[in-house]
Amino acid sequence: MQAKAKIQVKTNQVSKDRINPYIFGHFVEDIRDHMDAMLAYPLSDMDFESMDVTYRGLSGRWRPYTNGKSTIYDLEPAAAHHSGHSQRVRIYSDDEAYAGMSQVIAVKQDPDGYYLALYARASVEIQFVAAEIVDRKSGEVLGSTRIDLVSHNWKHYESRLTVSRSCEHAEFRIYVPSEHERWLDHVSTGMLWFDHISLLPSDSVGHVRKEVLDMTKDLNAGMMRLAGNYISAYHWRQAIGPVYERPSVINEAWGGWTNKYFGTDEFIGFCRELNVEPLICVNDGSGTPEEAAEWVEYCNGDVDTPMGKLRAANGHAEPYGVKYWEIGNEVWGAWQVGHCSAEQFAERYMQFAQSMKAVDPGIKLLACGDDKMDWNKTLLERAAEHIDYLTLHLYHGTNRFGMNNRTPKEERYKAMLSYPEWTRETVRQVREMVGSSSRYAHLKLAITEYNTMYYPNTIRKGLPNEHTLEAAAANAANLNEFIRNSDLIEIGSFSDLVNGWLGGCIRVGDFYADQFRGKSSGRSENSLSVYGTPTYYVMKMYANRDLGYVVETRTDCGSFKVSSPVSAPQLDDLPNLDVVACTNVRGDKVTIFIVNRSLEDTITEVQLEGFTESGTAQLLELAADDYECINSAQNPDAVVCEAHELSVMKSQVTCQLRASSVYVLEITRE
Repeated sequence: MQAKAKIQVKTNQVSKDRINPYIFGHFVEDIRDHMDAMLAYPLSDMDFESMDVTYRGLSGRWRPYTNGKSTIYDLEPAAAHHSGHSQRVRIYSDDEAYAGMSQVIAVKQDPDGYYLALYARASVEIQFVAAEIVDRKSGEVLGSTRIDLVSHNWKHYESRLTVSRSCEHAEFRIYVPSEHERWLDHVSTGMLWFDHISLLPSDSVGHVRKEVLDMTKDLNAGMMRLAGNYISAYHWRQAIGPVYERPSVINEAWGGWTNKYFGTDEFIGFCRELNVEPLICVNDGSGTPEEAAEWVEYCNGDVDTPMGKLRAANGHAEPYGVKYWEIGNEVWGAWQVGHCSAEQFAERYMQFAQSMKAVDPGIKLLACGDDKMDWNKTLLERAAEHIDYLTLHLYHGTNRFGMNNRTPKEERYKAMLSYPEWTRETVRQVREMVGSSSRYAHLKLAITEYNTMYYPNTIRKGLPNEHTLEAAAANAANLNEFIRNSDLIEIGSFSDLVNGWLGGCIRVGDFYADQFRGKSSGRSENSLSVYGTPTYYVMKMYANRDLGYVVETRTDCGSFKVSSPVSAPQLDDLPNLDVVACTNVRGDKVTIFIVNRSLEDTITEVQLEGFTESGTAQLLELAADDYECINSAQNPDAVVCEAHELSVMKSQVTCQLRASSVYVLEITRE
């Protein structure tokens, strides 16, 4: 038999606080393969920075492309004002060979041509190089171009490489062809240097993959955060200005190289394309208040200010007007650059806040909080007048229950679906603290990172649990708790947007970067595939609704219990249905978010007290046959949102809710 439930929506009992669309925000971080996946560049080691995986004197993933027995490759100092290295290729005329470099890539069809950029020089007898993209399996040339080298000095060159069809197993080659006129073989001939080589498809926008941009637009994020562990050792001036001249810098948080192709200007451009509000977290770990203040001035200052003038010189005369700034990312954590005590952070925070607000008094400041209230108590006691938002990071996993892979999967499922109860208890404690003093009355909450986090998920064995329907249902229930507390919670940032540590809701390719071991040398078979996880569809379902205010609901349904040997919120009698209802500002639409947390299908009667007698309701459904279902590059649409129409009769809608599923029910009054 199916379970039965009833939801009463009391549309005449409306909260007074408007729901902020920023609670459906997202988050970008230079972590693992996040930037590599988000950006449109198919080539790696574009500035020849890597020395740790050299092959015959070649940087990173570059490989020899030559049939000459004497061709030599060496890394040399970079060109003036550039970073990384330059790559030298020495070609001996007596070989009468072709000689250059290659790299394995994947490309998509591009009749308008990939944009090819080089920074190169050559000994005077080398007049040109050929560049081509070929199918590695068949040898078919998919696109080619010739670049004439006109100077012995370093010079920028550019061209277009049309690509006739998509190819997962392609190779980019740049070389001096064997038909090039030969030269006398002596000490000063046959030398070719590259300081930069990059490719960008013609449809990329601000260096970002079009597919990623389009999918992110559909998320209607409201706010996009630039932050994460790496930001505590990030110096913003290293990633502005001409990309050639930006230094190559080690990512101190996550290993590998920071991506210098997505700095402040690119981030703001990304936000503008998405029509979302930017949120920037400043470096309070290895940075200074003066550096943070200059960052504010770079973004918001007029052109007659020193940093505003610099921004204009970089091609952006109009101020960006970045309103929201975060100080401190997980400073309470021993892994964080700049880790300190709450007392030390409070003093540091005030120095940053005062310096930043001296530049722009209109900005809103977010202070790093913790789910441990002792930290927050100290911070607020010392710095409350300088804080607009207290931040929390709320990750939820079975590790907090003392569970592991030997725990029965249904018990683990119940634990994961208790996510909102944990959030509720943390928010209750913050609410109690904020209410304890009139000094704190102005404060709001920003949940600047949240997601499910499964253990172990370090060394990849199959697909990660973060991307299952179970994870999506847990995240949806957690969003319901955000909405219920929308008088206090105004900002949310889902962690992460693309690939990254594991939780990215947009996936590029079928390779999963290891959580702790850094970037891998490449993806496998489906690197061109861009798709959404089940949680992507949750975020899209929630953020694209016409929401104004929370309305009262009452739910009668079955319940479940979570067994936990560790201290936890009250988990003995949890409702199978997690429900929150909202009305729009005009009051003519009701939206009801329902997460069926049980493992049973449930027939649910939704009663609309005093709203409408009859009409048509739209039901959005995210469901599958099993809560461990997952989208993948091979099967990207296994779990997607489907829409249904239901009838409203006698102020009631009857919904068939599948087990472990997420629903959005919308009713508009005619």
